[in-house]
Amino acid sequence: MTGKIDSYKDLIVWQQAMDLAVATYSLTKAWPKEELYGLTSQIRRSATSIPANIAEGYGRDNRGSYQQFLRIAQGSLKEFETHLQIAERIGLSTHDQADHLLTSTEGIGKMLRQLILRLTPE
Repeated sequence: MTGKIDSYKDLIVWQQAMDLAVATYSLTKAWPKEELYGLTSQIRRSATSIPANIAEGYGRDNRGSYQQFLRIAQGSLKEFETHLQIAERIGLSTHDQADHLLTSTEGIGKMLRQLILRLTPE
């Protein structure tokens, strides 16, 4: 890759957020069916919201809107982390599964913060 960003799909943060969403669906597939409209739905929604908001913000016409959508993605990331920790505490997820995904969220969060800072006018 040349380093040129032609699309939100070129953003590493978006790519990693997509990977997180896919991993979330894989993890929650084994969860009990009675959780489908509870925690399963909540964690999937928050996971998919992260890359969706990165993409939507990228498509906006101004820097301020883009930053706002990146902040929304940050909020969804924290929501995801909370749902995952609840899932671990109630035994839906193992510690290793949760830890692996939380490591991913840490990197995504750092990239989101850096992107927001780079978009901030000096």
